[in-house]
Formats: sequence, C-alpha cells, structure tokens
Amino acid sequence: MRILVADDDPVVREVVRRYLERDGLEVVETADGAATAAVLARNEIDLAVLDVMMPAPDGIELTRAVRAGAHPQTPIILLTALGEEDDRVIGLQAGADDYVTKPFSPRELALRVASVLRRTQVQQPVTTEILRADGVELNRAARTVVADGMPIELTAREFDLLVFLLAHPRRVFSRQELLAEVWGWNFGDLSTVTVHVKRLRAKLGAAHRIETVWGRGYAWGRADLAEGTSGAD
Repeated sequence: MRILVADDDPVVREVVRRYLERDGLEVVETADGAATAAVLARNEIDLAVLDVMMPAPDGIELTRAVRAGAHPQTPIILLTALGEEDDRVIGLQAGADDYVTKPFSPRELALRVASVLRRTQVQQPVTTEILRADGVELNRAARTVVADGMPIELTAREFDLLVFLLAHPRRVFSRQELLAEVWGWNFGDLSTVTVHVKRLRAKLGAAHRIETVWGRGYAWGRADLAEGTSGAD
C-alpha cells in the first residue's frame, strides 16, 4: 500500500517514512501543498498524512478539496500543532478521518495509519451485508450508502460510525464507547466523535435518526433509556 506523507519539514518526513516502511508500506513524500495536490489528483495512494501548516494549499484546504473531488473516500490523517484545538476541529469538519498532534510519536502515527487502513481496506466477515433503517440503505461490502433514494459520499470513519449505529439500533453509546468501538482508541479527544456525528447527520439529512441522549451518549432511533452510559454533546 502507498502512503502519502506531506510535510514541509524534511526531518518529519524522514522519520515517518522509516516507521511506515518498517510496516511494509510504500511512502510517497511531498513538501508543499501544490505537489501534494498533484499526487492526490492522480489517486495513486491508499492514505494521505497531511500537515495542517504546510505551504498553501494547507492540509485542511487539501482535505476539503479531496472530499469535494472525484475520489472523496481517500483516507486522510492530519498532523496538527499541539494545543491548536481549532485546527483539529476544523480538520475533522473538513473531512479528516483522524489527526495526530505535533510533537508526536512516530510509532503512534504508524499505529493510526494501520488502524485507518485496516478499517478501509480489510473487509471483515459480516452476518448482514446490507443494513437498512429509516430510509437509509448501507452496503458493507461495497461501502456505499443511499439515503432517501440518493447516494451519499462518506469518509471512512463516517461510514464505520454509521455501520456501528445501524447495527445497534436504539442503544445508547457514550462518546468514549464510540471512540473505542469505531476508532479503536482507548483514549483520545472525545470531540472527534462529536464532530463526526455532526457531519454524519448533515450528510444523511432528513434520513438521519441519530439521537442525542443528554448526559448519556448517542443512539440510532428512539433509545432504550435503560441502556447506555454517559458523555454526549
């Protein structure tokens, strides 16, 4: 698999490349937004790691362009500055699947890359390939979604989140539980879940049935209030 690593710092690119190559991945490097946009346009990669602060167009602009372009499902991980919460939220709203804050552990980034690839490239055996609920039809094998008769484009994480919610209707899950089940993280910024739920609602439009159970979590459809834990916004 080919991974694009886009960062204007050659030291960052070198370290990340070595760690990813240890995992058997092929790495393509770019140092600015223009070169990165050219690689993304050719659609020859399986995942992109984009620095938010590289020379224009920056990582967030490139993420928006990918999501609005011909290959919107390309997985994207953003590299953001430590403490810049706005960048992280804006990046997730733009369509990023994940983010890692600088300074970061190269091993952590490699694990995040592996996690996203595993969810987008490896199809796990499932008992039901087609999920249908309230005007939404989801095909797990083809990774397609139709809402109220219209096909919609979802990012890898949005798709995984929708699969999980549709597979567990009317059950309340806290943001921490969703972070563990959908992202595979035992810790992390809970706003990641909040932003993805907001984006998923917007894309599904009138067909969405993602309810907020205040102080508890999220559920697809009318929730059984006897279940669930805590932590939704």
